[in-house]
Amino acid sequence: MALEIDLTGRTVLVTGGTKGVGRGIASRFAQAGATVVVCARREAEIPLATDWHFIPADLRDGEAAWAAVDAAVELTGRLDIVVNNAGGSPPADSAEASPKFTQRIVELNLLAPYYVAQRAHHHMASQPGGGSIINIGSVVSNRPSPTTAAYGAAKAGLKQLTTTLAMEWAPAVRVNTITVGLILTEQAALFYGEGETRRRIEDGIPMGRFALPSDVGDIAVWLASDLASYVTGAEIAAHGGGERPPFLGAE
Repeated sequence: MALEIDLTGRTVLVTGGTKGVGRGIASRFAQAGATVVVCARREAEIPLATDWHFIPADLRDGEAAWAAVDAAVELTGRLDIVVNNAGGSPPADSAEASPKFTQRIVELNLLAPYYVAQRAHHHMASQPGGGSIINIGSVVSNRPSPTTAAYGAAKAGLKQLTTTLAMEWAPAVRVNTITVGLILTEQAALFYGEGETRRRIEDGIPMGRFALPSDVGDIAVWLASDLASYVTGAEIAAHGGGERPPFLGAE
């Protein structure tokens, strides 16, 4: 018997869902039949699908994060899935980064997902079928993160938060992490360059290419589905096999 993922009748909230990885994730959920709500500080530069819902919010503000989750429920009548995707950090010298900069990075990458998850649990725990919360992590949670120290520390904290919430909130609400590596988005050239530079980076990835936003979306759709009904507190690696150790290229 063929297995098929059909999320018709379920609502997903994707934070940071107007562009990049978040938009790719939201698109995969839409293709699986889910009702899609995306949240971001600003509206999308490229128009969203006409049947998607958009909620503007700065999730670093806990009250705003709770209100955004409530708004998603008010728009669609329920909330089955949350993907905490909003995050990121510009590079900064770890010795010189200002306290305000560091605070904002930690707020975005650790506290905001916590706020969203708290309010999502409020709605999910009491509804038939419970719910699924998926946190988008990073490979920097498992290794040093030069020039993005606060980001790496926050992502490591997010991984720990995932396992704690999974234990506290089971069996009604499942909580998992997708740990991502290098991803090809519209801003990839800013980080990885183009042409030969990008090719050399890809050569260091065992799978031979950057991830696409849809690759992350596919995993998220599976984690949210009934096929993963016994999966909680897990870390799913989506890094193409990891980073090649530098010593292997030494002569």
